[in-house]
Amino acid sequence: MTTPSSAEEKPAAPRLPAKLAAHPSVRAVLARRRTGDVMSPPAVIDAAWLRELCLAAGADDAAAVSLDHPDLAGEREHARSALPGTRTLIAMAVRMNRDNSRSPARSVANQEFHQTDEQANRAARSVTQALQDAGYRALNPSVAFPQEMDRFPRERIWVVAHKTVAVAAGLGVMGLHRNVIHPKFGSFVLLATVVVDAEVSAYGQALDYNPCIDCKLCVAACPVGAIAKDGAFDALACTTHNYREFMSGFTDWAQTVADSRDAADYRSRVTDSENASMWQSLTSPPGYKSGYCVAVCPAGEDVLGPYLDDRKTFMDTVLRPLQDKKETLYVLPGSHAQEYARRRFPHKPVKEVTGGWHPPAKTL
Repeated sequence: MTTPSSAEEKPAAPRLPAKLAAHPSVRAVLARRRTGDVMSPPAVIDAAWLRELCLAAGADDAAAVSLDHPDLAGEREHARSALPGTRTLIAMAVRMNRDNSRSPARSVANQEFHQTDEQANRAARSVTQALQDAGYRALNPSVAFPQEMDRFPRERIWVVAHKTVAVAAGLGVMGLHRNVIHPKFGSFVLLATVVVDAEVSAYGQALDYNPCIDCKLCVAACPVGAIAKDGAFDALACTTHNYREFMSGFTDWAQTVADSRDAADYRSRVTDSENASMWQSLTSPPGYKSGYCVAVCPAGEDVLGPYLDDRKTFMDTVLRPLQDKKETLYVLPGSHAQEYARRRFPHKPVKEVTGGWHPPAKTL
């Protein structure tokens, strides 16, 4: 992958202060340069080598996309801020175990999400290290949390939009549920991105079809009506419920603690179950409350078979258990999500929260 630099390519010896030039490490580096023991990477990374590197690191699919891709115009400033000189983004997909993700027991599904997160981060870090060892500058932004909270709420808190990059690289298409649907693994993938300062010999191409089969099961599964049949998406309804124990929900919980007159008042507002769940999310990775849109999605060549064979059985064993589960739904007061949850899922308790976006009204 790397080749020795020729004599005419050797840079001239830098003019250094005497004290610095006499340092053993400096002398060793300069001596290696004089003997030609310096490796220089090819200007263009071989695409086949790069793909094999990603798969060996633990990714299940990978493709590169130029930062000049028209769909990445919104990413250029952020990518170059993270790594000046960025030329290419490497998108990687790591698949999840489907039945874990579909389990009504959220501990099972959450464990799957977080362990796949860890695998994706490890894979991206391994690829970054290999690129660095080959002579390139590269970095791998976090797959999920933590993110750049010092920027909140003035600007976006993520370094790279993994979904945007993956779609541009051809790893899938954004579905109604606002998750990338991979042509083989369907919705059961998590994404990682590696940023590198070199071009690649071949870039991925956007899919010429949409793996989504338009079954609308994600619409039927969402307990707060965040996904509409016409493609509209209520991000605030989704984050208020599904991310209840992430940043915004934690803020709302902290506001509840601060606003409570005493322990008895606090316990009248927060159930023992909610208290235990928040504690668990604070002591280990935070738990998603739903994610049902991913769980029920039958798209993807490796996933689609059971749905095609018997759609009724698929819905009875995958969709219905999530719809029938008795669980608290978190909604903003007076929101469409509140009306939808009460009408569509009357057996699920509905709780009004601020979502952390503004403090709760003072009680008298």
